Amino acid sequence: MSDKRSFFSKIEEVILNFTKPDYMDSMDKIQEFLDEKSKSSDNIPNAIFKSRDIGGLEVFTFGDENAENTILYIHGGAYVNEINYQHLLYCLKLSRKLDAHVLLPVYPLAPLHKAMESFDRITDLYQSLTSKNNLILMGDSAGGGFVLSFCQHLKTINLPQPDKIITFSPWVDISMSNPPYDSENDPILGEVGLREIGKSWAGDLNTKDYRVSPIYGDNDGLPRTLIFAGTNEIFCKDIEKYVGNLKKDGVDVRFIIGEGLFHIYPLFPSSEAKKAFKEIKKEIIG
Repeated sequence: MSDKRSFFSKIEEVILNFTKPDYMDSMDKIQEFLDEKSKSSDNIPNAIFKSRDIGGLEVFTFGDENAENTILYIHGGAYVNEINYQHLLYCLKLSRKLDAHVLLPVYPLAPLHKAMESFDRITDLYQSLTSKNNLILMGDSAGGGFVLSFCQHLKTINLPQPDKIITFSPWVDISMSNPPYDSENDPILGEVGLREIGKSWAGDLNTKDYRVSPIYGDNDGLPRTLIFAGTNEIFCKDIEKYVGNLKKDGVDVRFIIGEGLFHIYPLFPSSEAKKAFKEIKKEIIG
């Protein structure tokens, strides 16, 4: 079968392979990485973009607060890596292209913090946005998994669902219970590192608790959902299984698969990412 990927996506994958974190495929390296992370947190890029305090939580904001759409974006980074310029620039694009007020919170990360602490912090922010029209929850990778778990959690605390959910390559099972996982062909992630990070993020929760692994949760009542994934990423089959769960639970879900593409491909500059953005625009604006 011919390779129909764009030139840019092929180059991006080559670069990502060269820069793949060594802790993703080595038990020694991941333990060393988590030990170092437990001593201090990352620096957040703020030379260009400025954040503000909202209810005690640092949040980067983009666009007009009175915009037609409101997007709460939960960033990825395997629950251990802070917001980077890729997230900031993408949220800026969302605000400008979709008439949206975009909020990108700096939520507590592992190993210094655990999932439920971040749930509490994001809940307060989310509650302040529930009066907004056309509220969309978005997230990539770990942030995408967080969004899906969070929307399941909303049902238990009597808060309304967002109008829509959009995720890129969501991490839906931090227990990694559906092996084998193809770490070799994923240029960003690896099974060894993800398993250890998952345990750290879960804290006292079981790694199969829906609050950290939405694939084990109840999706009944979730809003219309759009999910992207690439066939060359380690999460693809778990995401496919989760999409099946959504359909079984009666959720209106649309699943877009990037053939031969890598993890969170819509965030990278390529023709495939442009097509993904058109789908997002169609979903939000029509």
